[in-house]
Amino acid sequence: MKGINFKIIASFLGLTSMMNGFFMLITEPISWFYSKEACSGILYAGLITISIGFLLWYNNRNAEKRIHKRDGYLIVTLGWLMLTLTGTLPYLLTGSIQSFPDAIFETISGYSTTGASILTDIESVSKGVLFWRSATHWIGGMGIIVLTVAILPLLGIGGMQLFVAEAPGPSTDKLHPRITQTAKRLWLIYFGYTVLEFLLLKMAGMTWFDAINHAMATLSTGGFSTKNASIAYWNNNPLIQYIIIVFMFIAGANFVLSYFALKGKTSRIYKDDEFKWYFIIVALVTVTITVLINWYQDPNLQTTIDHPKPYGSLESAFRHSAFQVLSVITTTGFVSADFTMWNHLATALMFSLFFIGGSAGSTSGGVKIVRHVIMIKNSLLELKKQLHPKAIISVRYNGSRVSRVIIFNILSFFVIYMLIFILSTIILAFLGLDFLSALGAAASCLGNIGPALGTLSPVDNFAHLNDAAKLFCSFLMLLGRLELFTVLIVITPYFWKTN
Repeated sequence: MKGINFKIIASFLGLTSMMNGFFMLITEPISWFYSKEACSGILYAGLITISIGFLLWYNNRNAEKRIHKRDGYLIVTLGWLMLTLTGTLPYLLTGSIQSFPDAIFETISGYSTTGASILTDIESVSKGVLFWRSATHWIGGMGIIVLTVAILPLLGIGGMQLFVAEAPGPSTDKLHPRITQTAKRLWLIYFGYTVLEFLLLKMAGMTWFDAINHAMATLSTGGFSTKNASIAYWNNNPLIQYIIIVFMFIAGANFVLSYFALKGKTSRIYKDDEFKWYFIIVALVTVTITVLINWYQDPNLQTTIDHPKPYGSLESAFRHSAFQVLSVITTTGFVSADFTMWNHLATALMFSLFFIGGSAGSTSGGVKIVRHVIMIKNSLLELKKQLHPKAIISVRYNGSRVSRVIIFNILSFFVIYMLIFILSTIILAFLGLDFLSALGAAASCLGNIGPALGTLSPVDNFAHLNDAAKLFCSFLMLLGRLELFTVLIVITPYFWKTN
């Protein structure tokens, strides 16, 4: 195995840092418009971040222009750590968050599109910081690494290794033979959807500031809101909630399918196995929970977010069911109602969605539906082999045979995912959380979901956790966002061996 090219890694971290600083400077006019006194912190944060990035890039600009697989894994992992460390600066320098562990938590929650927060009064935070907070979602949504891949050819650097390590899901269909063109097309679709949702939310009644923040948080499946009550703030405006429902569904589907739909190849959508199961799961769970909370809800539990009760009519029950189901399965984390205050069966169904996730090739976190589909197909196949041991049959996905290597990879991922979840629950309980809260926090942070259970329910936040628990949850968010293997490989001794 070839040695690690530390110079190209440092160069790439510099590019990542400069791009992060550029987004901070874009935030500056927002801060200046709303509060001239508060703008200097974000301005200084952007300049410091760009300066750090420039020094890293400039001192390593003559590095060998080749990235090997090990370099790719290390670049992605260290790239996200660089984003996190520099991303804390706007919070710290504006004084919006004064504790470093809190700033780490909020920042990595943004970039990982988890949406969990330690802020207790969001509406008191300056508009510039709130915009930056949403921007971290949007940057992390498709991955700033993928964005940078699109400009690497200008520097004579190939980026396939980075895309493999960064792209969400077990596999990524190529839209174009060149990986840079793939990254550009994905970002154009992502940007286009964001603009479209922004315009629709503005026309539906949101202010332009709320509309752009929620559009960024929706397409990234992040969940940061500008309101303390999240989307429940607009419970009296169903149109806003339906718009977000539609775009959460889009964001949770494979972006490659959006590309084919825009090209007029709609048959690729309804023939896709994962999309079919995505639609079926959302539809079935939504209908089931609608029935449960509309006709079998305990009246004593109808105490949601101090807003109108979501069960007053069948339409309202359906809307809140669809909203919360999509919010959880796509790992967006927006809140229109407190699902932990529904009846116990509905709450259990919602918690089961923590372990499903959206589609591969989407901005969602979690296990991903494609993995579940292949695991179930493989399990059924094993049952058939018990009856017909000599039969030659294989798992098929989208009409093609799935290799045993991919099946073993998926099974390994799921086993490791569940082991980490169990171990994390134990660790969080040791760090002071009650069992239900520890269970919810582990599932939520590892799956990049946001709201959890117990004292971390959709109407609560993570502010009351101690620093050790916050930092551990931050690690889980990073681990989940990079789909376990990218981070775990880097911390194995084998990774650092040169032979």
